[in-house]
Order: sequence, then C-alpha cells, then structure tokens
Amino acid sequence: MPPPGVCLNIMKERYRKDGLGTPENPEKFYQQDFEYLRQYFIIRGRTFVDEMFPPDRNSIGPGLLSPEEMERVEWIRPTKLVQDPYLIVDDVSRFDFAQGAVGNCWFLASIGALTFQEHILKLIVPLDQGFKEDYAGIFHFKFWRFGKWYDVVIDDKLPTIDGRFIFVHSKTHNEFWPALLEKAYAKVCGSYADMNAGNVSEALMDFTGGVHMTFNLKEAPPDLWELMARAYTSKALMGCGTPQGPTAANTVLPNGIVEGHAYAVTGVYQVMSQGRVVKLVRLWNPWGRGEWNGAWSDQSPWWQTVSMEDRTKLLRIENDGEFWMSMEDYCQNYESMDICCLCPDFLDGSSSCHWASSFHEGRWVAGTTAGGCMNYRDTFWTNPQYRINLHKMTEECAETQGPNNMLVTLMQKPDKRNRRLVSNLHIGFSVFEVPPQFQNQRGKFPASFFYNNPPVAQTKTYLNSREVMEFFRLKPGEYLIVPSTYKPNETASFLLTILGKNETHIEESSSVHHVEITKPTITDNYDGEKKEKLFRQYSDQYEEVDAEQLQRLLNENLLEGSSSETGFSLDACRSIVAMMDLSVTGRLNGPEFIRLWKRVTMYKTIFLQTDVSQTGTLSLNELRNAVEASGIKVSDDILNILALRYGRSSGHITLESFICLILRLDCMAKTFKQMSDDKGIYLRENEWLYLTMYS
Repeated sequence: MPPPGVCLNIMKERYRKDGLGTPENPEKFYQQDFEYLRQYFIIRGRTFVDEMFPPDRNSIGPGLLSPEEMERVEWIRPTKLVQDPYLIVDDVSRFDFAQGAVGNCWFLASIGALTFQEHILKLIVPLDQGFKEDYAGIFHFKFWRFGKWYDVVIDDKLPTIDGRFIFVHSKTHNEFWPALLEKAYAKVCGSYADMNAGNVSEALMDFTGGVHMTFNLKEAPPDLWELMARAYTSKALMGCGTPQGPTAANTVLPNGIVEGHAYAVTGVYQVMSQGRVVKLVRLWNPWGRGEWNGAWSDQSPWWQTVSMEDRTKLLRIENDGEFWMSMEDYCQNYESMDICCLCPDFLDGSSSCHWASSFHEGRWVAGTTAGGCMNYRDTFWTNPQYRINLHKMTEECAETQGPNNMLVTLMQKPDKRNRRLVSNLHIGFSVFEVPPQFQNQRGKFPASFFYNNPPVAQTKTYLNSREVMEFFRLKPGEYLIVPSTYKPNETASFLLTILGKNETHIEESSSVHHVEITKPTITDNYDGEKKEKLFRQYSDQYEEVDAEQLQRLLNENLLEGSSSETGFSLDACRSIVAMMDLSVTGRLNGPEFIRLWKRVTMYKTIFLQTDVSQTGTLSLNELRNAVEASGIKVSDDILNILALRYGRSSGHITLESFICLILRLDCMAKTFKQMSDDKGIYLRENEWLYLTMYS
C-alpha cells in the first residue's frame, strides 16, 4: 500500500525546495525514469513500449477519427518506416513540419516560435537521444507544467494510416522530432484529442515556464510594436490568434487570413518606405502554407519602395505559410497576442536593472478558503492573502523606470488528467494598499478591512481561462494581493506569480508557519464536585474509565440535547483516551478524566456559540472561527486538511467531530513543541510508530 497523499505532498514540497522540478532536475512524469528504462531495454535487446501512453485508440482519443479510420490505424516505429531515421536532420526549422488531423495549431505555432530559440529548444528536446547509438525505442522531452518542469518519456510508435502520419508530419521523410515532440505533449494532455483547440499562450508557457504577457490587439498599447521589438531581441517566444468566425471552421478569408487560427510571430522589423518609417511584423501559419495577400505580402508592390538591402534581407517569395504585414494590419486582423520569455527585462528595455520574480502555490477550498470575488464581501476575506513589502527602487532602476513596475499573473491548475475535461473557473485578483493602522496585522486580514479599503489595482474582469494577468504601477509601500474565484465555494489550485522591478518581500498572510496556541476565549465553569460525581458514576472498581465507558459517558451526558445522529464512535473514544492517557494504560484515571471533561465542555460551549446558523453543525466558515476561539491559530492548508478529515460529505462538522478535531490538533501541536528543537523533530522508526499508533 502506498503512503498517504499528505505524506506525498510533504515530500514533494521538500523535493521542490531542494531543486526538484527545475529545468536541470525535472520531476519524472508518471515516475518514469528515461535513463533507467533505456538501459533496461538495451541490456535485454528489446524496444520500449510505454504502458502509461500505450499505442492504442485511447491515446488517440475520441472524436478525431471515424470508427472506420480508427480500425485502420497502425502504430509504427520510424525504424520500420524509413531506412535512416534521424531525430533532427541538419537544423531545426519552422519549415520542417506541417499540421495533421488534430486542431492543435496553437501548439504548432508555439513550436514555430520555439525553433528560433536554440537555447530553449535544447531544453525541450534533449539531444542525448536518437535512432543510432543507444537506441531502444524510447525518447524523452521536457515541459513546464503549472510551476514545475517534467521529464516526459514516450515510445516512438507513431499512429499512421496506410503508412502515412495522421498527425504532425515532417516535410523531410526521415526527420522525426516534430512527431515525437507532439506525441510527448499529447501524453501530458491525456491524448491527441485533448490537444484539439487551445490558446497559443498555453504552449508558450509550457515551453519556457517564464514570464507571460497577453494583449488584446483591439486595445493595444501605443508602444506595443516597441515592446515586441525588445521581446524579439531578448529571444522571447511570441504567438497570436485570429477571431473565430460565425462557425467553428477555420475559414480562409479573401485576404488569406484563417479565422479562429493560431500563428507564430517570427520577426519584427522596420523599413523606410517613401520617406516614412513602416513597422512590420512577420507571421507564420502552422499549416505550412496559406498566407496574407494584402500590403507587404510576398507579392505586394510595397516591397519595391524599400531599399534593395531590406528587400533582400526580408522578402522570401514562397508559399511556406510565412509572410509580413504592417503593424496596423496586424492589429486589425488579429485578436490577441502573447509574449513569453525566460527573462522579463524586455518589459522596459532596461539591462541595468532586473526584474525579480516569486511563485506561490495555493488552493481555494470550498467553505474555508474559497471566498469568491469582492461582490461577496462577507466571505472575500477568507481567500488566500499575500502580503508584499515594496521597497524604494535604487537610483539605477529609477532612471530607467517605465510606466509600470509590477506584473501579476494568476494561473489555475487543472484537477483532471485529460485536458479536454478541464473546466476552468472564472478567476481574478485584487491588490490593496495596507494603511499604517494595519501594518502590524498578523495573519489574515479581517472582513472589515475590505469593507473600508478599496483595491488599488485588480484584474479588469474575471475570466474562465487558464491564466489572467495585469501589468501596473505601485508606489513603495505595503500591499495585499488576494486571488479568488468569481463565486464562493469553488475548489481549485492556483499558481500566483509576482514580478517586480522594486526590491520586494512577499509572504503569505494566510499562513501561520507554526501552530499558535493561546488561551481560549471561553473558560470552564463546570462544578468540580459534579465532575467527580460524573466520573464515579461511569468508572470501574479501580476508579478508571476505558474507551467503552468513555463512549457511554460522552454520548449520554455531553451530547444531551444536541442534534447528533451517531454520537462518539468507539474508535474516536479510543483515540481520545490515548491522547489524554498520561500513564499509557489504555484507561483514564480521575485527574485525567477531569482534565478531559474540562476541555470537552469548553469546546461544546465554543461550538454552540460559533454555530451562528443554528443548524447543530459547523459550516466550514464557522469552523475557522471555532478553531480560533479554542485558542489555536493554524494555516489555511491545515484548516483545509481538518475540513477534509473531519467534515461530512456536505462539508459540515458535528459536535463530536469538532471535539475530536480540537483535541487532536492541540495534542499534536504540543507533542511537536515538546519533542522538537524549534526547527524540526528527529524520530527513530520505533519511536515514530510508538507515537503515531497510540494517539
């Protein structure tokens, strides 16, 4: 039996802090180790077949092929198709390949942009593999996915019909990097069908893990061309898309532009034409054919108005899918564009002052940390909160300061393996300035703060997209960033990226880095003689109670008048005895019972007072208040775990579950403090088992 998920999550977080998930040390997708598998099959003289992405109809996915075509599919290795297969023939180029039967122009347009950046391409397509030396039918590729780099292993069986590739195919008969790269990405997405339709920004991010900006070209900033020129010089990847027409079809318009289609931006250049400067953009159609036929196209007479040097340098008269157009025509015919770069310094053209970035993983959990947008003021404050201290810039940075100094992006993580099944929530974020009276605030900012302090920056609208971003300017000071879904009680994970040109210090206000135990807001006023009388009533001849006696005592006395349907279970009472049993006898003596009874009656009072809905249970929002009233402060992550572990399927917490929850939380926190050196705990195996199996 594998270790529990909470253990795996802790280990993943430790690995991440140790560098796992970086480009140099990527995480193994599905735990498949490329080098181990390759050597295993080489030694045995066999070729690899990927059980995690097998050569069958499931890997193709639904809707791409007719039943008749699916029956004719044959998965063939390149070594069976040609005599001399190569991963790469000569250099990698955007003209090497053309799109196949899947509508993944967004992915292929990104590959077209990728071919210009050799340093990134070598990361995505490792060169330690091929069809000659150490060939075992296994290849691997690297992608960035939601905060981590992954190494993805595939076999080289490719889907064909009558010996012809169904999907992306190289124009050189014995070159296979495009088809294998597409297969690896299909595995990440779930199937080839899961690559159908998308936004170019998704693949650009997955190729770089870098800084991403998106622009609505109908509202393009006046300096967009200059920004594109700097991005091109900085070796950024750029792509764009056209508006969808009246149907879902990729209709070719009379001007040669395809509706609802993704293109790569492959060049930015300015020329002198008839005494004026013309700003040009070069684009590439991943179909490998089909071009713009307006001004500055291959056959346009405008090329006769520029210098011979520029014409020779820029003009390529071939139906290869690549063409030039003016910046004005570009903004007129395209809907959006995306820029993605490893380094954000292109944002203002400064090389003397660098942008700093930080990444924060978080989660919205229905009822505890999913408060919705500011339309829901009573719950908005429960969202994760990130506090930023933005320092004054150095003189060197201030001299080159552009109009904006902060870029914030919010990306939601999918909860489904198959990309086509992912349903994005509407997400956004708000930024608040922290006034002086709140600068000593610890932990989460309360609801009252958001009633009286409007945001100084925020997303223009909540979008149901993978990622939203805003670029804005903030003066030095303290700020609070609150990411949220539009509606409350929507569960999802997210990645918040914050880039600033000022020196910044960022921490999660939502989190308490350790459990803080203080005096509860309620005190015990239960009469001492009554406690002893109650204990004698249920104890045995040795004046002790075991788990069965405690179960009867609690259910008959503590739950009297409550709406509990089940009461304390025997297993819960065994756990309570173990936590309060100082002598480790499996029984509670008089002092131990009185200590327990004092606590449980106090927790019952807290439960009743925080059950403001008067349902006889605590909602997850009420749970937060009840835990704090018990004198315990925990992080959002711990609160989410408590809700999952002790809540009903409806998310509500019964009185007996709340009492067990608080007793265990208090016990485990004090155990850690007793056994730690303020940094951590070291336990031998027998000590770990002794502690965890009797608690």
